[in-house]
Amino acid sequence: MKDLQLLKFTPILKDKIWGGEKLSTLLHKNSQRNDIGESWEISDVEGDTSVVSNGFLKGKNLKELIAEYKSDLVGTKIYNHFGEKFPLLIKYIDAKEALSIQLHPHDDLAKKRHNSFGKTEMWYVMQADEKANLIVGFQKEVTPKEYLHHLENKTLTDILNIDEVQKGDVYFIPTGRVHAIGAGVLLAEIQQTSDITYRIYDWDRANPDGTFRDLHTDEAIDAIDYSAKESYKTTYSKHQNASSEIVSCPYFTTNVLPLKGKINVNHNDKDSFVIYMCVEGSTTFTYQNQTEKLAMGETILIPASIKNIEIVAENQSELLEVYIK
Repeated sequence: MKDLQLLKFTPILKDKIWGGEKLSTLLHKNSQRNDIGESWEISDVEGDTSVVSNGFLKGKNLKELIAEYKSDLVGTKIYNHFGEKFPLLIKYIDAKEALSIQLHPHDDLAKKRHNSFGKTEMWYVMQADEKANLIVGFQKEVTPKEYLHHLENKTLTDILNIDEVQKGDVYFIPTGRVHAIGAGVLLAEIQQTSDITYRIYDWDRANPDGTFRDLHTDEAIDAIDYSAKESYKTTYSKHQNASSEIVSCPYFTTNVLPLKGKINVNHNDKDSFVIYMCVEGSTTFTYQNQTEKLAMGETILIPASIKNIEIVAENQSELLEVYIK
């Protein structure tokens, strides 16, 4: 069995009723459509398994890689816990129109109802049109009865927290937290491997054929976190040519790495794969004799067995660095 390589995957593009053109025009995804809402960069969701697009492993899918390389690919602790299921789903999302207001169930509820993981996630805003916003959480704590009253009267946004956003804003979305991406936002999303969503309001928006997407009013009632926070935006600091933590939870850790010039990165302290998402500029990754370019909107997976890499950025660039502690 050959040693592992730096891994890039063919994006899985998803057309959405709310999708737009930015994944094609700004992130250069290969699509002629103008309704692409999501680019699934690394996925092990059933029916949507990522396929390697580079190197000697080109054409193999993520399931086959884990079956063959096991802990060399994902790390010993992760393999022992998840087996041959890749634990994260990595996406870029373009909302030309607002997404539905939704939430995700926690692990226990998702397991019981759907035999799935829950879906804790985070957002990193890459670009936002003027006055574009995100809905995250409630303005103040509400009761289920108050929530249902507003839902039935189509005044749900009166009790939700709505933030105007700009490039670099970060939001952590634990399970149960009501949320929606507003029109005009392009972002990177890191989440548990799950596609379980409870849609609670969809702006009374019809599909092209006149039908409406399902709502999950009953399922959502006992899955919602009705509490409130003073602020939902994550505060963090950046340090040039160094990784700074922005989000850490049991499911993933995400750092931000602003970069210009050359750095050597050592991952000996991690028992995990490491994923890099390029959210600004472009970079070049080198491991032994392998070199891979990473443009804005591209993603690369560094297997757990690869501990030392070189990253070069000719111009100011920025990476998100994702792994599991």
